[in-house]
Amino acid sequence: MNEHILAGAAVLATVLFIAFVWRKRRADVGQRRFFRNQTYHFQTLRVFNDIPAGGADTGEILQAIRSIRSGDAQRWYVAWEAAARRALALAADAQDRLSHGGALLRAHSYLRTAQFLLPPNDPKRPNAFARDNAAFYEGLQTLGVHHELFQAPYAGTHLKADYYPAPEGAEAKPLIVFCGGYDSTLEELYFVLTAAALQRGYSVLTFEGPGQGSALREQGMTFTHEWEKPTGAVLDEFLARHARPAKIVLVGMSMGGYLASRAAAFDTRFDGVVAFDVLFDMGEASRRYAPAAAFWLYDHGLRALVSLLVKAKAALDPDFTWAIGNGKWVMGTNDAIETLRAFDPYTLKDVASRICGDVLILAGAIDQFVPFSQVQEFEQSLTQARSVTTHIYDEASGGAEHCQLGAVTLWHQHFFDWLTAKFGEISVD
Repeated sequence: MNEHILAGAAVLATVLFIAFVWRKRRADVGQRRFFRNQTYHFQTLRVFNDIPAGGADTGEILQAIRSIRSGDAQRWYVAWEAAARRALALAADAQDRLSHGGALLRAHSYLRTAQFLLPPNDPKRPNAFARDNAAFYEGLQTLGVHHELFQAPYAGTHLKADYYPAPEGAEAKPLIVFCGGYDSTLEELYFVLTAAALQRGYSVLTFEGPGQGSALREQGMTFTHEWEKPTGAVLDEFLARHARPAKIVLVGMSMGGYLASRAAAFDTRFDGVVAFDVLFDMGEASRRYAPAAAFWLYDHGLRALVSLLVKAKAALDPDFTWAIGNGKWVMGTNDAIETLRAFDPYTLKDVASRICGDVLILAGAIDQFVPFSQVQEFEQSLTQARSVTTHIYDEASGGAEHCQLGAVTLWHQHFFDWLTAKFGEISVD
């Protein structure tokens, strides 16, 4: 009897062990996220996005994030700054020119990322920005990437622009003019689109406007919803230096989906515009993050209470902390409610009908910033556009995040195919 009990127990133990091992084996599946927190996950994806253009490497990214806890902006800085220093050391040791230049570009990306989540007034920011710029331009020079950095007069000061002429034959293709969005820098644009465009024979003009890059950091210029003004100033200066291209296509990234579309509505020199991604109404998009009661309290003399509620939420939510700080910085506002209201003029509702060229709309199905309904709103408002093409990216495609982060080659395929379909090879007499 005891032998039967022991045998049964042995069988049961074996079955339980196999089930345990099998369960563990089944649980060992890949993960699609780096952090549960969306901001830290998204900004990590943003660095991965630079890999195809030589602005990052997988192992360096994974090493940087392994010690970061979401919500700790200072640790985020330390980890990415360390990655940058390692890349700079590799650049210093490299005998091979391409390895040297590539390491410098990676150092730039890691330094840009390091400072991203710091408070705007953090004393580490100016030095990190200067270092990332120095690494970037030294990297381009080392790699032999021809570019023309220039300043465009604007509102009594200037805007920074960089022109990348493609090799021989570029005159048969449209010039791509490219601007960023809510938190972009001029140098980052090289990795997002410029490098890929140069490989395909397109010339690219990148620029930064008020609220972006050095215009914000070094001159204190905050955003304007009348984006046709800085865009026009840059294009004017470019055309004063170069022959006018046969066709010009304007591309706006992130908040640039609004900015570029607004500029194209007022400047007929653009033959096409790309909303990468769609942003039809920034006021509507941003107000989703604040209850209507907050505006009522604010308007009825209870601003101190609203401020207290904002601080309480910021203490618990790293995403909100960054959004509030960055919003006041780039918009030139004093508090959260003032920032949200400053976004109200950033809508295409009354101007999209002025766009007459070809339009390409890109949108992620799980975009955390822009309501998906804005795709249809934009499409329906483009009553005078020559053509409207829309690409929606679902999760299976890998491009469902805002600006298709993590799927740069996917949106590139659709963008360059669209350029060919709409503009082809331009005949030059």
